[in-house]
Amino acid sequence: MLPPIAVLSLLGVALLLVAASIKRIPEGHVYTLRRLGRPARTLTSGTHVVLPLVERVAHKISLSGHALQLDERVALNDGGAPTALRGKVYWQVLEPDRADAVIERADELIRARTLNALREAENPAAEDGRARNARLKQALNAALRERGVLVTRVDVDLAA
Repeated sequence: MLPPIAVLSLLGVALLLVAASIKRIPEGHVYTLRRLGRPARTLTSGTHVVLPLVERVAHKISLSGHALQLDERVALNDGGAPTALRGKVYWQVLEPDRADAVIERADELIRARTLNALREAENPAAEDGRARNARLKQALNAALRERGVLVTRVDVDLAA
């Protein structure tokens, strides 16, 4: 027979494992799980049971909108003078399974794609602001849709 302290210790460890296996996902969020370092599954809002010590939460992804603030000087043409780029790019995650691979660097990815799309235009500073923002939004969505990310609005200004 086990001593009472050992029984209490085993019971305490069992209760800790049960408590660690229950995950409550808030509304508007998705958690991605890794099982032994590999992608396992995606948990939507609600209460879920996970395997403690085997599965771990890799990313907590918010499905509500995000905003990327742009405030930098960029050279849009080869050898051209730097132009001030200010504004915001609003985006959200539509497909968490696809976005899981890029969610940690999503802001960097969107910033780089925005600069590339600006440089593709002949003279982006002379372009109408609304037309430029619509073109940027379309270019960003074409590049990011396969990653599970949708750009909902682009509001950027260029100034010399």
